Amino acid sequence: MRVTAAVAAAALFAASAQAGPREQAKRIHDRIAGVPPSAAVLDAMAADIIAGQTQTAALRAMDDPAFYAVTLKNLATPWTNRDQTAFAPLNDYTATVIGMVRDDVPFNELLSGDILYVGNAGLGLPAVSAASNAHYQQLESRGIDLRTGLQRTTQSGVYGIPPAATAGVMTSRAATQSFFIAGTNRAMFRFTVLNHLCRDLEEIQDTTRPPDRIRQDVSRSPGGDSRLFLNNCVGCHSGMDPMAQAYAHYTFDDTQGRLVYTPGSVQPKYSINAETFRHGHVTQDDAWENRWRSGQNSLLGWDPALPGAGNGAKSLGQEFGNSDAFASCQVEKVFRTICLRSPTDGADRSQIASMVGSFRASGFRLKQAFADAADYCKGQ
Repeated sequence: MRVTAAVAAAALFAASAQAGPREQAKRIHDRIAGVPPSAAVLDAMAADIIAGQTQTAALRAMDDPAFYAVTLKNLATPWTNRDQTAFAPLNDYTATVIGMVRDDVPFNELLSGDILYVGNAGLGLPAVSAASNAHYQQLESRGIDLRTGLQRTTQSGVYGIPPAATAGVMTSRAATQSFFIAGTNRAMFRFTVLNHLCRDLEEIQDTTRPPDRIRQDVSRSPGGDSRLFLNNCVGCHSGMDPMAQAYAHYTFDDTQGRLVYTPGSVQPKYSINAETFRHGHVTQDDAWENRWRSGQNSLLGWDPALPGAGNGAKSLGQEFGNSDAFASCQVEKVFRTICLRSPTDGADRSQIASMVGSFRASGFRLKQAFADAADYCKGQ
């Protein structure tokens, strides 16, 4: 007799609901670390769960090297490239995410801090270079334990970027190689919003914002029809262009293989195709303004303690990193990683809201989000 999908699903749910402490402990470890626990760890985690300390059990699982080398690497690597693939070598962006999680660095500094994680001295690795990823590739290929093999330093000290010009992972070599190369630097804006606010531009376009800071390279009548601009193009560019101006002094030089920062000098890419609409905005500095603080995108939860404007990528990163959308985005990604599904019903949405509050209250410790998700999904 064939078992229907509904009966099979019901049986699976019943088995999950009846899972005992050891089964729950193993499930938590498998999902956090991606590998089974040792007998000793399983015993300790089961004891934690029996004592009502599920989050302590989750933290034990996070002490497994695979949590850093596999789970966190697979979580962060898609953020570092345009293809959004996890099948890319370890790089400075991903290593910095891993180090920040390991050390409980406030995760809202991800887009603004003068932070860089590198391999420990004495490991015989190639020198960290602004023009090469060899250091990180060997760190990975040699299987060095990232729990102990990473140390915190600064981008300004290693890459020679002025501290005020550093912007967390946005000014990492991996991100600049992917998102500042050629183009008009709008890619950095789009992928930062996509990866760290969990919205693509089509989802947050707003045609009610003023178009006066849209650059010259955007046609006001694409295909000879101005309605396309007014009803479509303006929705993204009226918010994006005033904020992407923060990147006006950055480019990635493919010949040198490194980020180039030109303080006081706008990169020529900001004036390409100026004849497309020569009355458009001419970028003269790196001053940015968040016009999405008003209108429908005020729902992204911008921090009222911040001015909503500034100069350069660091202050823009602070704007993003302190928004409600940033906190929710990180929590939702962790939820999907641990629960193996997206939040669906009211209970899930309530859990996400609780996890966001806990994430903030913990000082933006991403481990807290992993522990909360593991506790919620331990019986699923």
